[in-house]
Amino acid sequence: MIKINSKLPNLGTTIFTVIGQLAKEHNAINLSQGFPNFSPDSKLLRLVNQAHQDDFNQYAPMQGILSLRETISEKTESLYGKSYHPETEITITAGATEAIFTSIAAFVRPKDEVIVLRPAYDCYEPAIELFGGMVVPIALEGPSFKVDWNGLKKAISPKTRMMIINTPHNPTGTIWSESDMLQLQEILKDTNIILLSDEVYEHITFDGEQHHSVSKFPDLASRSIVCSSFGKTFHVTGWKIGYCVAPKALMQEFHKVHQYNVFSVNHALQIALNEYLQSPEHYLELGSFYQKKRDYFLNAIQGSRFEAVPSAGTYFQLLDYGKITDEKDMDFAIRLIREHQLASIPISVFCGPDYNQRFLRFCFGKTEDVLDQAAEILQRI
Repeated sequence: MIKINSKLPNLGTTIFTVIGQLAKEHNAINLSQGFPNFSPDSKLLRLVNQAHQDDFNQYAPMQGILSLRETISEKTESLYGKSYHPETEITITAGATEAIFTSIAAFVRPKDEVIVLRPAYDCYEPAIELFGGMVVPIALEGPSFKVDWNGLKKAISPKTRMMIINTPHNPTGTIWSESDMLQLQEILKDTNIILLSDEVYEHITFDGEQHHSVSKFPDLASRSIVCSSFGKTFHVTGWKIGYCVAPKALMQEFHKVHQYNVFSVNHALQIALNEYLQSPEHYLELGSFYQKKRDYFLNAIQGSRFEAVPSAGTYFQLLDYGKITDEKDMDFAIRLIREHQLASIPISVFCGPDYNQRFLRFCFGKTEDVLDQAAEILQRI
């Protein structure tokens, strides 16, 4: 037998696979993994089919087709007032996860420190460790998950190479305010820190709140790689297609890894998405669409023993189960599946060993019949 010296010896199977398999085994209603259970717009599907029929079935350019990059440039400038050059500062990626992984691979060297705010989406830290980086975790504070600004300042050292932020935030459903962004900009000013900004839920904000992209803030934009997702935006997570924007100097280094990682991304999908994006309402109305689902779910569980602060963004809702049990969230999540046939995600898996709050994450990006079934179960507990 070959002796394997694992580069990630402490890493197990992702929580989404573990919970997904358990949910399937117990025939549970699955509000765990973040994917909608309804079809995308039929117009988008027709555009994809037409692109295949028009024989866009061979390699696309490494950076993505120019027309789509031009559309993204116009979209970003319209929304955030920042112009990215379509030829040198925009790349189509195999989902935002590839953009995040490639960014870490391109810039993080052994012993470099990367600041991560926990809870953090689970793809960040393994990639940092894979390339020899050192994770510097900072816990978001309290049940409202606010940034510990003093802790952040103290965490910065000469070894800090990168910081990763995520807004709207998965798994908590919180969003960064303009004040948050200005504080971050002031803290990072005059440093050599690269900011990796995960903004895949940029179009899903509620109650009149705006998404504040780092692209809106000049100093942040000058040091940032911003990752976005077509899969999250248009209910097509299985397509694994997204994009990132960054200043030319950062994007040049990004390309050195991207070209040997995936090289290019599905050509026909790019053709279709470019055409679909010509109607901005397809993404501008997304917040209203998901807010109705959030409100429907919260109304359906009203009067239950679960407590909730309404999600400000994403299609996730945290539920506090502290009045029900003092079980650890992983234990309670597993018991919900086995005894009640309802699957959720325990957020301790995104937090590190010191986490002791009692929240489960539920995805409300589902049809009303599924939300009704889930709510009926939660009401009985």
